[in-house]
Amino acid sequence: MADIVSSEMRSRMMAGIRGENTKPEMIIRKGLFALGFRFRLHSKHLPGKPDIVLAKYRAAIFVHGCFWHGHDCHLFKWPQSKKEFWRTKINRNRERDREVREGFEAIDWRRLVVWECAIKGKSRLGDEKVLEQVSRWICGNKKYYEIRGSI
Repeated sequence: MADIVSSEMRSRMMAGIRGENTKPEMIIRKGLFALGFRFRLHSKHLPGKPDIVLAKYRAAIFVHGCFWHGHDCHLFKWPQSKKEFWRTKINRNRERDREVREGFEAIDWRRLVVWECAIKGKSRLGDEKVLEQVSRWICGNKKYYEIRGSI
């Protein structure tokens, strides 16, 4: 399927995509703050520079975009242009995710991944349900947990 915008417009649109302070990340942060949790952002001292760090709980939260991390859900579809570029980029992101997982397994910290599809799209769980799961995980003792959209 051909792109509906010019390559210059697509380039401008892609340049505007941020790696930090994304809408899904802000939803999680605002919700956690409202629930009384206090946290740090984007810690360079932990593997993978987590989006949210709750040192009191030794817990790190990553909010992953389904496209950028190649998630197996309805929000991810391989681009039809520059196929090799995107395959290399997304596969490298997946490899980096594996490295982060291994890094967290080596330290005494817990890790949560919240996928974008849990917050938006046709399989979203709803903000309240996601925040309930995040809160339960923070106060629990699971080393790793993943929140994804309903299937």
